[in-house]
Amino acid sequence: MGVDRRAAVSAGVPTVTPAAAARRRGPGVFTVVVGILVALAALPVLLLVALTGTEDPAAPVLGTVLAALPVVPLVACYLWLDRYEPEPRTFLALGLFWGAFLAVLASLVIEGVGGIFVGITDTGTLAVVAPIAEESAKGLFLLVLLWWRRAELDGILDGIVYAGLVGIGFAFTENILYLAAAYNGGPEVGPGGIEGLTATFIMRCLFSPFAHPFFTAMTGIGVGIAVSSRSGPVRLVAPVLGWSAAVITHALWNAGTVFGIGGFAMVYVVLMFPAFIGAVILAVWARTAEQRLLRAALGDAAARGLVPATDIGWVVDLRARRHARAHARQHGGPIAERAMKDYQQAVIELGFLHHRFLRGTPPPDFVARGQEYVARIGAVRPVIAFPGQVVPTR
Repeated sequence: MGVDRRAAVSAGVPTVTPAAAARRRGPGVFTVVVGILVALAALPVLLLVALTGTEDPAAPVLGTVLAALPVVPLVACYLWLDRYEPEPRTFLALGLFWGAFLAVLASLVIEGVGGIFVGITDTGTLAVVAPIAEESAKGLFLLVLLWWRRAELDGILDGIVYAGLVGIGFAFTENILYLAAAYNGGPEVGPGGIEGLTATFIMRCLFSPFAHPFFTAMTGIGVGIAVSSRSGPVRLVAPVLGWSAAVITHALWNAGTVFGIGGFAMVYVVLMFPAFIGAVILAVWARTAEQRLLRAALGDAAARGLVPATDIGWVVDLRARRHARAHARQHGGPIAERAMKDYQQAVIELGFLHHRFLRGTPPPDFVARGQEYVARIGAVRPVIAFPGQVVPTR
């Protein structure tokens, strides 16, 4: 039997804090949230395009629809990376909105002011000012998160995930502007119409939708290193080096476009695509490393009596975790499945927290958070059972 329903209800299980509930919202709900945020972020952009006197009212509408197409698949990729300890959906959505609206607005202001007072050329703006302004505006979200919600960051993978959501949001809004301009046409953007729109869509939304998430991932990696490091100098220098790498890769990408399709193709094939593949390998490796990290940390936690050692495999292994949830749902229904999910999530969060304790880098609220996780584990464990186990009778 997976769970005793009456025992679960009488015990008030699952015991879910607001943070846990935010983490546990399914991908379907988050997809709806993403769609709403994309629509909200598009409104001021559409207004901006309208105020600039677009020749065809269809341009911003077409630009928005096409720019939105890569958003959900890209978000799904980052949610896949973030499966061990899903970050709070509220913060992920905030990162997406930050990139789509605040970062774009800040970048436009900085680039506009820089162009007025410095008098730099369009090429210089594209290759120098834009990368600095845009990566600073996007990276600021990670720094705010590091300062305001440091406990939500457990390492490199978390930094990559948050950076990816910010980059996806930024690319969405920027693509609206580029696609609308391509449809309108002009001496700098080409013939316009469907031909220009299609060419821009292929280049920006099919061949390089990962560009902005990839650039900002450099800052995310730096922030992730800073969180997990025990060295004071590393904590200070790592985010700066990450931001510098983001600016450099962004500048190289933009510089390639100055020399036409040939320059773009060379930068894409020789530099950016291999670097992107390297970043993907790093992200997948970091996710695999989390499994080893959790096994070691939870093994130590079990030795201290914080969690049953027999449960570790059912929590750390993703396939076993899904099997345990299916078993709970089959024998106890939705209540049982929710209880199992909450238990597994509490153990995972305890594992990451305990790992930081063992490394000597616990967050300031380490004791309070640890007590919360242990309380959740203790409240739920008596009324759930993994496959092959039996729920104790009451």
